[in-house]
Amino acid sequence: MLQHPQVKGPGIGLLGISLGADICLSMASFLKNVAATVAINGSGTSGSRTIHYKQTSIPPLGHDLRRTRVTFSGILDIVDIRNDLIGGHENPSMIPIERAEGPILFIVGQDDHNWRSDFYAQTASHRLEAHGKAKPQVISYPGAGHYIEPPYFPMCPASLHKLPNKTVIWGGEFRAHSQAQVDAWKQILSFFSKHLGGTQDRVPPKL
Repeated sequence: MLQHPQVKGPGIGLLGISLGADICLSMASFLKNVAATVAINGSGTSGSRTIHYKQTSIPPLGHDLRRTRVTFSGILDIVDIRNDLIGGHENPSMIPIERAEGPILFIVGQDDHNWRSDFYAQTASHRLEAHGKAKPQVISYPGAGHYIEPPYFPMCPASLHKLPNKTVIWGGEFRAHSQAQVDAWKQILSFFSKHLGGTQDRVPPKL
């Protein structure tokens, strides 16, 4: 990525949502030249599979599908299927984000029904502080669900989830979620501009 002609360097920025956020956090923790990371509704844990990098293995936190609930519409709610984060920020399934070279921005929806994103972001923040790192920026949006995407993308209230192989709800109130997407995009651009270099005097994107 550093060799790409459109990458200014000397570092790169990473942006991920959900599992993609956890992949970005893992990359920032183990790879060099990651100058800034944005994690949207990630968990900061290994989730359902072991993370391997060289001699390091992070065991999965695991889940229990028996904790799945069925909503009034018949769609599944899986927000509570993950196992408890015993030990908090020192749980062995936590991604060692204290190793990251650059700052991390956590963006979370308080109505996320994939998992407790707000709780995980606060736990990650405690982990960084416990390891002598600066407190990260956590932007939390009331009424926002799981898929906080770029502005004006339609909210995805429910869709097929691979784990239960059924439709699940993602949470979010339409107005609050849409407003969160507009504001979050501004926050992301500002964060990357600050830590990757560049200018905030840019033409706003129009769809």
